[in-house]
Amino acid sequence: MKFLDQAKIYVRSGDGGDGVTAFRREKYIEFGGPDGGNGGRGGDIIFEAVPNLNTLIDFRYTQHFRARKGGNGAGSDRTGAASPAVVIKVPIGTQIMDDDRETLLADLDEAGKRVTLCRGGDGGFGNANYKSSTNRAPRRSDKGWPGEERWVWLRLKLIADVGLVGLPNAGKSTFLSVVSAARPKIADYPFTTLHPQLGVVRLSMTEEFVVADIPGLIEGAHEGTGLGDRFLGHVERCAVLLHLIDGAAGNVVDTWRTIRHELAAYGGGLAEKPEIIALNKTDAMTPREASARRAALQKASGAPVLLISAATRQGVPELLRLLQDKVTASRKDAQDQS
Repeated sequence: MKFLDQAKIYVRSGDGGDGVTAFRREKYIEFGGPDGGNGGRGGDIIFEAVPNLNTLIDFRYTQHFRARKGGNGAGSDRTGAASPAVVIKVPIGTQIMDDDRETLLADLDEAGKRVTLCRGGDGGFGNANYKSSTNRAPRRSDKGWPGEERWVWLRLKLIADVGLVGLPNAGKSTFLSVVSAARPKIADYPFTTLHPQLGVVRLSMTEEFVVADIPGLIEGAHEGTGLGDRFLGHVERCAVLLHLIDGAAGNVVDTWRTIRHELAAYGGGLAEKPEIIALNKTDAMTPREASARRAALQKASGAPVLLISAATRQGVPELLRLLQDKVTASRKDAQDQS
């Protein structure tokens, strides 16, 4: 399945049904009076977050959604049928943006969350509604109210607990394949990962968390260099960022500063998120090189640095335990606040 995290669609709710002008005509009833019914309500446009979707690819082929018009009224005081709502199912984490791509209309960040984006028009009144003591035979009936229409942008931000960030070829895909059942593409050239990947890490029967691997960042990503930084939106909801650095490539301090600069330039609170720094590919370094580069990185970042090798799993269990503790603490804080 191809991954798509942005789509533009057109939605229109249904118009209300028309009221009618009708009079009761029955044998032996001389003054039947008005009995025109009201029109039915038009269908709504509703968005719903469902757990079994993880891409917006369906909206590349279906871009227009229209609800039906409400039924017209009829004689004998019969009200027109209300039209059913059109329910558009989207992945959890989908944001609905206005056509300007800046105004947030809705954020469907929980399974089962629904939002009515366009309400159907009300039905028009039939002439029976206008009957009064002074107007015994009204001939007035109203048209139904029009529905609402608009173009909107759908933007998917994956729901994950841990976000993997780093330069291309830092070993993020290898790490994801080792700690989860995900099978991302792995190769010895930059930008092997072109789309975000999700993996579930299970430490025990009761402990698990979701990891999101996004395409690598390079200097100037916030200006569109490389694949740009739009995939950073998929780690905005993460509780903690795992910053993987290729220790065998050298210049670990410059690498760390490059990624931190891109996170700060993107915004969205990414620069303030808790960060765990891991120096990867220790199997390709001598112990002396690993120790020196770790010390330099700790001095520059002011935070502890873990030594791991995703290929040999050296230091990986300890890193996963640390990530699980961070995620568990974040979930507890969220529950306390709610």
